[in-house]
Amino acid sequence: MMFGCGCCKTAIRPEVRTVYVGNHPPSYTDVYVPERFPDNRVISSKYTLWNFLPKNLFEQFQRIANFYFLCMVFIQLIIESPVSPVTSIIPLLIVVSVTAVKQGYEDRLRHVADNEVNNRPAFVLREGILTEVKSMAIKVGDIVRVQTNHGFPCDMVMLSSHDPEGVCYVTTANLDGETNLKAHSCVVDTRKHQSVEELDTLNAVIECEQPIADLYSFKGRIKINSGGETVVRSLGPENVLLRGARLKNTPYVYGCAIYTGQETKMALNSEFKKTKISRVERSMNIFLIVFLVLLLLEAGLCTGLKYWFEGVPELGQPWYIPPYGNITAKAVIQDFFAFLVLFNYVIPISLYVTIELQKFVGSLFFKWDIKMYDDATGHAAKANTSDLNEELGQVEYLFTDKTGTLTENDMQFRQCSIKGVRYIDMGGMLCTKPDMPDVQAPPVHLLTDSTIAAVGLDVGVGVLRILGASVAQLPEIEEFLTVLVLCHLVRVDRADDVTAGAASMYSSTGFDYDYTAPSPDEKALVEACRRYGVVYHGIHDDRMEVTFKGEMRRYKPLHVLEFDAVRKRMSVIVQNEKDEVFLLCKGAESAILDRVETGDKFTTLQHVNQYAVLGLRTLCIAQRKLSVEEFEDIDTQLNSARNSLEDREEQLIRVFDLAERKLELLGATAVEDKLQDGVPETIESLRTAGIKVWVLTGDKEETAVNISYSAGHFKQGMMELRVTKQTNPNECGEIIEKHLSLISRLPSSQYALIIDGASLNHTIFHHSNALRNLAQKCVAVLCCRMSPIQKAEVVRLVKTSTSNPVTAAIGDGANDVSMIQEAHVGLGIMGKEGRQAVRNSDYAFVRFRFLNRALLVHGHYYYIRIANLVQYFFYKNVAFITAQVYYAFFSAFSEQSIFDSFVLMFYNLTYTSLPILIYGIFEQHISSETLLRKPELYKKIARNEILSAWNFTVWNLIGLWHSIVFFFGVFLLFADGASLFPSGEMMGNFSFGALVITVCVLTVDFKLCLMIYHWSPPIVISLIFGLMGFFVVTMFYNAILWPKILIEKSSMYSVLTNVLSSGTVWLSILLLMVIALLPDIVMRAYHDTFHHPDRWTKKASLEPAALGSQCESVTGSGITLLRD
Repeated sequence: MMFGCGCCKTAIRPEVRTVYVGNHPPSYTDVYVPERFPDNRVISSKYTLWNFLPKNLFEQFQRIANFYFLCMVFIQLIIESPVSPVTSIIPLLIVVSVTAVKQGYEDRLRHVADNEVNNRPAFVLREGILTEVKSMAIKVGDIVRVQTNHGFPCDMVMLSSHDPEGVCYVTTANLDGETNLKAHSCVVDTRKHQSVEELDTLNAVIECEQPIADLYSFKGRIKINSGGETVVRSLGPENVLLRGARLKNTPYVYGCAIYTGQETKMALNSEFKKTKISRVERSMNIFLIVFLVLLLLEAGLCTGLKYWFEGVPELGQPWYIPPYGNITAKAVIQDFFAFLVLFNYVIPISLYVTIELQKFVGSLFFKWDIKMYDDATGHAAKANTSDLNEELGQVEYLFTDKTGTLTENDMQFRQCSIKGVRYIDMGGMLCTKPDMPDVQAPPVHLLTDSTIAAVGLDVGVGVLRILGASVAQLPEIEEFLTVLVLCHLVRVDRADDVTAGAASMYSSTGFDYDYTAPSPDEKALVEACRRYGVVYHGIHDDRMEVTFKGEMRRYKPLHVLEFDAVRKRMSVIVQNEKDEVFLLCKGAESAILDRVETGDKFTTLQHVNQYAVLGLRTLCIAQRKLSVEEFEDIDTQLNSARNSLEDREEQLIRVFDLAERKLELLGATAVEDKLQDGVPETIESLRTAGIKVWVLTGDKEETAVNISYSAGHFKQGMMELRVTKQTNPNECGEIIEKHLSLISRLPSSQYALIIDGASLNHTIFHHSNALRNLAQKCVAVLCCRMSPIQKAEVVRLVKTSTSNPVTAAIGDGANDVSMIQEAHVGLGIMGKEGRQAVRNSDYAFVRFRFLNRALLVHGHYYYIRIANLVQYFFYKNVAFITAQVYYAFFSAFSEQSIFDSFVLMFYNLTYTSLPILIYGIFEQHISSETLLRKPELYKKIARNEILSAWNFTVWNLIGLWHSIVFFFGVFLLFADGASLFPSGEMMGNFSFGALVITVCVLTVDFKLCLMIYHWSPPIVISLIFGLMGFFVVTMFYNAILWPKILIEKSSMYSVLTNVLSSGTVWLSILLLMVIALLPDIVMRAYHDTFHHPDRWTKKASLEPAALGSQCESVTGSGITLLRD
């Protein structure tokens, strides 16, 4: 998508953008020249009325095939061409015109959409009055009012809203696909400006970075001048409302436009992704080069033989060929070009158009597959591209994320460790974890009668006595839960909170609240606190409100130290009602324990490892009480870092590191994330199909290993090879060599490799070849504690190996985007971590188990269809035009064409294109049930098998054989002047060619019939139309004596009618077709007898040993048995 530039300076812009709120000129200067920014017009179209033709033609002729045929047209125009230039001009015009019309229509729709967006009404504060203007008239610095359910017309910094807390809710579904509401807020100093009059008096300047594409990053600050004092506040992503987002649950907001037009984040993210090229397309390009070389060789050979033929006296020169005279370079070049024109039809001009149509329609089947539709979410599968359809059938390595991809990403709090004591969640109660198995866990923290009633618990006298025995542990539990209920970014949604401000109502139990969080872990922990009577009510009057046993407590949030993948922890700094300041921290044990000064680290780590073995996700919980001096120092440094526009991230990380020290360890949490349905079966099917599955996760080793076993990624009996917890490259190298030595001694064993992120840092740079060699010898690979960039590095490690395997990566979150983009095929899961993975993927669906169908069924079909289509296109042109080469030897290399120009023009356009296109869309050589039941069939098409050099040679040898039968069969029929008519009438040159093309068209169509296994109505209709079209179109051309202004020579007038009036000719056509197709019939019979999987499925269903459930599964489809 592109946006109008308006009047935009071409000079280098400063690193920092300065925006005057309301476009009020600064008071410190008498002369103010505002900076000029792009206007807010949307121009997503590529073309205008004036540049469409030249720009579109330039783009189309960048394709090598189109450029080649353009060169052929010029050659035919500058030489005395043996065939009419129209034979190249009209096909090229048709191909280019069809593409141009398609692209022009699509662009017209973009113009219509652009006009609708550009003319939408917007409300802007101009000269103290709220004025309605067109959206495209908004300028940087304008104060814009947006009402509920309306989209934001530009990127703007929020100034105020109807909510007195300065909060609004937006949905960003148009930007990143996420449908959940997100809370945005303004700075404290501007939220009171809620009217036009107050906003008109606002004196503020925004300084921010120049536009970048990252939707989730923004660095800026706002300077507010009030009463002669200037207040500086930092601005982050939470203060920015982006174009494409929509305001929800808030009557209105005001904001200052900072990025407009082509500089909005939506526009910057509308650029096309890097083009990926499939194996089939690479093979097709190689085939084109092979045929171009062959074409040049044939033209050169015939040119040389022409002059050699003339120079041999005993051969002489036919009387009907004029003498050549002196041989000149010009004459030789002209003859070479003439032969080039005669033979150039070996390159199929309609191949690219046919493939584009086949891929586009094929991708629709991916979306329409009802078996990949998820009823729970209402989402169907999605194809973001059609260019890589066939690549789904070539995958050799699958790299998968764990959380949200293999698992549900639906977190449930299960256990925790507090001050060295283990607890477990039992029926909504927090209970001590007994050391003895099968012993009922006693509850320790039931709070109020109302809480008990709300969760539906039946508490007896015995339980109350246990509660009394656990009183000593309650302060520790309460301290632990305090961190959980405050250290997060959870938003509270209320059922009736539509137009009212935040925190307009309270729920005593909290069960009327709907918690929304950026991380499912955070939501699970806050919901667990609610079950135990510690209820988070949200933020009101700049205070986080929490009730403990019904008692309201308020905490002032001072700072949030956001989570990042490098630190692997997040913290908040809060002030309680006693004015005490605490830093509350949670994160991975590797990121917390090294920073702990007090607390039972040993016992907590033991408990964390035990939870990991159970497959639970763990977090360590800690806190630090800050003195006044410590907080003031940290506060000063944080504000300075956040107000910085240069190296803000580096400065913040440095301050975070300083603050998150001297921690007191409180305990750890264990959260369960269940496997999705069908994951073990899917992984086993993929393994049987020859696809190696690697799991790349950020989880700790023990958790990841446990999930790998439960998911079927690891199997009992596999030998685990570990490259973990290494601190230097030399040790990593030694361990890898040790593992390789073990594999060489015991090659028959199955191995599973486990490597962590720390060790990978050493091995990927110092021992990449050895690591790749080791990993490829293992059945399964698990990479744990991985950062997003490391995931991409692992994909690249395999992708760049000498065997050039096709890789696929699947994930559901933003941390998976790098590996999805790196892999040959990117697959997105529509999960609960937003839609960034889906947006950046090539194909997307809801459940991991759909991967089975995506690869084993759709991938298999896509590859078989397009591979056969490509082979067939080259085959049919070899079978067709090679007769022209033979004819050169029988015409003294006189550059005479055996075919009329009309035939040359329409052979690829109409005679033979439709049936193979429909075949490429609808063919199902094996039933989908068989493909799913027999995943090993996927191996048979691996490594681009159908387009291998051997199969390419076989196809073209068949084409060569067919051309020999067509030409020499008709030649022998015409031998010695034999007549095919009772009258003794003879046939001439064009009768010869007419008979050859008739046999050719019929044979290549029936050759396609021998390729078809699934006779669907569209295929039958296309064959009928193809055959009828040949006779109807050719007869129409043959029946009219065309004026010379249209056709220079009507050499085909009544020729075909005359030829086909002979019964001998029809008998000859039938005989030649059978002779030509005899090898194809034999090969089809052999394949169906010994190699077609459906035959063996049928046979198995008839054997007594195969009765029962197997027989039921086979016959239940009703497809497999009927087809054969």
